[in-house]
Amino acid sequence: MTVEPAATANPLPPPEREELERLRAALAEKTAEVELLHEVATGVAAAPTMEAMLAFIAETAVRVTRADSSSIYIYDPDTQVLTLLAVHDAPRGVLGRLKLNVGEGITGWVARERQPVVLESNAYLDPRFKHLPDLRDQRYQSFVSVPMIAKNEIIGVLNVKTRRARRYTPQQIRLLTAIAAQAAASIEGARLQQSMIARETQLSAISEVSRTITSSLYLSEILDLIVAMTARTMNFKICSIMLLDEEKQELVIKATQSVSRDYLTKPNLKVGESVAGRALQERRVLTIRDVRHAPGYRFPDIAEKEGLCSMVCIPLLVRDKAIGVLNCYTDRPRDFTPEEISMLETVANQAGIAIENAKLLVRSAIVQEMHHRVKNSLQTVASLLRLQRHTRTPADIGEVLDECVQRIVTIAEVHELLSMEELDEVSLRRIAEQIVTLTSRSLLSDQDRISTAVEGSDIRLPSHRATSVALILNELLQNAIKHGFRGRREGNLRVLLTADDGRITLEVANDGAPVPASFDPGTGGSLGLRIVETLAREELGGTFALESGEWTRARVVFPR
Repeated sequence: MTVEPAATANPLPPPEREELERLRAALAEKTAEVELLHEVATGVAAAPTMEAMLAFIAETAVRVTRADSSSIYIYDPDTQVLTLLAVHDAPRGVLGRLKLNVGEGITGWVARERQPVVLESNAYLDPRFKHLPDLRDQRYQSFVSVPMIAKNEIIGVLNVKTRRARRYTPQQIRLLTAIAAQAAASIEGARLQQSMIARETQLSAISEVSRTITSSLYLSEILDLIVAMTARTMNFKICSIMLLDEEKQELVIKATQSVSRDYLTKPNLKVGESVAGRALQERRVLTIRDVRHAPGYRFPDIAEKEGLCSMVCIPLLVRDKAIGVLNCYTDRPRDFTPEEISMLETVANQAGIAIENAKLLVRSAIVQEMHHRVKNSLQTVASLLRLQRHTRTPADIGEVLDECVQRIVTIAEVHELLSMEELDEVSLRRIAEQIVTLTSRSLLSDQDRISTAVEGSDIRLPSHRATSVALILNELLQNAIKHGFRGRREGNLRVLLTADDGRITLEVANDGAPVPASFDPGTGGSLGLRIVETLAREELGGTFALESGEWTRARVVFPR
């Protein structure tokens, strides 16, 4: 049996052997980098919260670079501010409180320029350095800052520092940059996920609001559900809806999920007053970062007691008309994002639709009630005709018919105005203007130069009282034209409306022929004045008086 001689080792020449060792070291270094990045990816994926993930990144950065401290600032594109959200070997009380503008300090410079900064000694002498007492940066010699970038957008800045001067190897800088990029990608992904979840929740809330609007609930219940869902969906401490009282020009709380007596009993706000009043007046969204210290906010004491901080106020608009506001408060400082404001504007629009639907339901009920009132008005016409029949002779038939037509038209005008009003009330001023126009057109010719005017407040009356007032005004205007301006072509006729101390005064004045001194409207007056006397006393619970002088004044006063 023949045995082959063993192969003898053929050692590499020194240059090749050195190259092999270099390649082996590079491979080991790359392997270590891959293992580290795998560890980082695993740790980031396992972090239960954003805060835990950032804390893990800060600790890993210190270990990789053998630094003494690290910090992570996250950029908010809405406010363009960098906020410290993670720190290693520094007071944790500064988290969320320490902020830098883009371009401010070394960190702000890196965020703006998107380039790393490596300072191996005397970092505090760099002209870009900004002393931050809370972080005790003055103690550190070296400072390395790298941008955190994802999808070509700045996400934040990762910093590491050492107390002694030191050199950083290219591998350490490369690893730090890779860690920053991986952290940026994870943060961007987490933001997208949070945004999708928030959007889904918001869309669900809006859908629920839409279903609520079409339900058979009363308006108060619908508004209560809207504020409750908004507060729960967007994590607000208090939400409330305030509606405009048009007569008083005040905002009144109509719905809130707050149970605080101090908040519920707050005084009403005038239009233009405080934040809500300004949002209504200016028809735009207003945000306040801290209402406890905001100039012009009316209730800082209540905000302090209830733990309220940031506020967003959305006007409720219906057909470009501001009818109220949606107020939302947080219990800590918050910068409201455009997405949040857009969602709240949608909720406000839905609330406006709910209010409009409720008004339509009320108007539907009014239309049904109108049939009953028309019947009552026709009965009034019948009564007037009976009175007319007993007071006139057949020779007066033409004039009688004209007067009856005028009274019927007057009642019709009240119903016409009521059909155009928002609620079961009608404007007394509009009634007066319409009746003055109708009476002048009916009784005055083109040659007459009788000046007419309606002056005073715009007073609103329930429709059943408006009919009586309209008939009174019609009789007084006809009486003034027929008797005050008989045989005259020129003069002045004024209707004055006033309201004070719970009473309304309706006055018809003319500068025509004065009333005889012996005239008594109670005994010697015309049918028209007897109608005025009866309606004022029995329908309005008021009084009628006639005064004569330079001007003749017929005045009816009745409780509001």
